[in-house]
Amino acid sequence: MGRFAALALCFAVTACASQVKAPDYTAFKAAKPRTILVLPPVNHTPDIKATSGLLSQMTLPLAEGGYYVIPVTLETETFRQNGLSVPDEIIQVPAEKLRTIYGADAVLYTTITDYGSVYHVINSNTVVTASAKLVDLKTGSVLWTGTGTASSAEKNQNSGAGGLIGVLVNAAINQVVDSLTDESFVEAGTAANRLLKVGPPDGLLYGPRSVKYDTD
Repeated sequence: MGRFAALALCFAVTACASQVKAPDYTAFKAAKPRTILVLPPVNHTPDIKATSGLLSQMTLPLAEGGYYVIPVTLETETFRQNGLSVPDEIIQVPAEKLRTIYGADAVLYTTITDYGSVYHVINSNTVVTASAKLVDLKTGSVLWTGTGTASSAEKNQNSGAGGLIGVLVNAAINQVVDSLTDESFVEAGTAANRLLKVGPPDGLLYGPRSVKYDTD
C-alpha cells in the first residue's frame, strides 16, 4: 500500500506542478482598458516580413476578446506622417503622446524572437515566437505580459512514417511547399492567437464588449 500511496502522491505533485499560475491582475482590473493600441512588433529576426506578418493578425483575437483596437492602417499612416516607420523608433514615443493622438487606454508592445523556417537534412520546421506586454497609457503600469509560439512541427509529428526514405521524401515536400507558400504567415496567425488569448488561466482579461466582461 505504501508504494501505491507514494505513486499517487507523485502524480498529484506532478499535476500541481504542471498547472499554470495565474498572474496578478490587480492593476489590470483597476485600469479597465477599453481601447488598445497595438504598436508594430519589434523584429529580432532576419526575416523582414516578420513585423507585418504578425501585426496583421494581432487585431482579431483582441477584438474577439471584447476590446476596441485602433485600426492598424490608421495607426501606420499616422506614424508615417510623423516621420516614424521603424518599430524600434515607434516604441520610443512617450505614452502621453500616444494617448493624446489615438485616445487609447492601453498600448501593446511586442517583440518577435523567431520567425521563419529552419532546414535540416531530414526535416524543416517553421517557427514563430513573440512576447508582449500591455501598458496603461495613463499610469505607465504594466497590466499584463505574455508569450506565444507556433511551429509547423506540430502538424508534422507523423512525418517519420515510412522509415528514413519516407522522412527524406516528406522533408523534400515540406521544403518545396514552404518555398511556394508563406508558411511563416500561417504560423504567425497561430502564434498571435496564443499570445493574445483572452481568459483563464493566464490570458488577457475579457474586454467591455465581451459577454464575459468582469466575470474573471
